[in-house]
Amino acid sequence: MEYNLNLPASKEEIKKLKIRDIIYVTGKIFTARDEAHHMMLEKDEIPFNPSEMALFHCGPLMKKDNSKWQVVSAGPTTSSRMEIFEDKFLERFGTNIIIGKGGMGDKTEKALQQFTGVYTAYAGGAGALAADKVEEVLGVYWLEELGMPEAAWIFKVKEFGPLVVAIDSHGGSIYKELKKQLKA
Repeated sequence: MEYNLNLPASKEEIKKLKIRDIIYVTGKIFTARDEAHHMMLEKDEIPFNPSEMALFHCGPLMKKDNSKWQVVSAGPTTSSRMEIFEDKFLERFGTNIIIGKGGMGDKTEKALQQFTGVYTAYAGGAGALAADKVEEVLGVYWLEELGMPEAAWIFKVKEFGPLVVAIDSHGGSIYKELKKQLKA
């Protein structure tokens, strides 16, 4: 199936999604790699609400044109690096859509079931395509402390995708299916 979701997505919308579904998201997404995950979990308060957005495992390449930021490239980064944080992150912030590449581990898979979320795969090497779907850069946090790729960027996107549901909220995982097929 194919779905166009406006963010924030409801739990009912997320529960409808199954592995191999294709989704496109419109609304706000934020980027967070290792250091941003760590910083967000360490802080008592953060300056934006992740529960209203999709989380994009991405270290974008940005340029400043006059006083306005523009996305040059926004390809996904390898998600498995965030496995050590992601279950706690989902519990604390209520994010229900993760965008990345390469999959996640058992702790994240269980957290997606427990907190009703999905992990979606975006094609590696398609950073320019992703940048074209960003309508506006709404903000950036921790740029001075973390640098451009590790900072948390807030993007307004329109029909961002295609995103393949790779792990759903029901325990389905294309990665586990592939492992079984390879063993056979």
